[in-house]
Amino acid sequence: MTSSAGNTIAWILQALLAFAFTTSGFLKFLHLSDTVHMFGSLGMPEWFAYFIAAAEVLGGIGLLVLRTLRPAALGLSFIMLGAIFMHATRIPGGAAKGMPALVLLVLLFVLLVLRRPTAPAV
Repeated sequence: MTSSAGNTIAWILQALLAFAFTTSGFLKFLHLSDTVHMFGSLGMPEWFAYFIAAAEVLGGIGLLVLRTLRPAALGLSFIMLGAIFMHATRIPGGAAKGMPALVLLVLLFVLLVLRRPTAPAV
């Protein structure tokens, strides 16, 4: 794959992931009482629902800026690991419902590989 093709794929992936995460965060804010209730029923504090919603929105935006892409992708990866864990251990029928989180985690990893720092040419 040429560097130009890799760059194009990375930008498309960045845009899709940014859309997915900002949409997810905005939906959490839009249905905040339901989100807080769901987090509470899973044994998490109320403030954590606000934190995750904000982190998804900000992380999604961060994916679109090359300077903040790696920290945003890493932070969102931790959120997806937590989502996978919660789906696997506490949410009924969670293994199947946790698949979107697993797919997003894999796509974040692919993005990190595509955008890995390159050594300067000598």
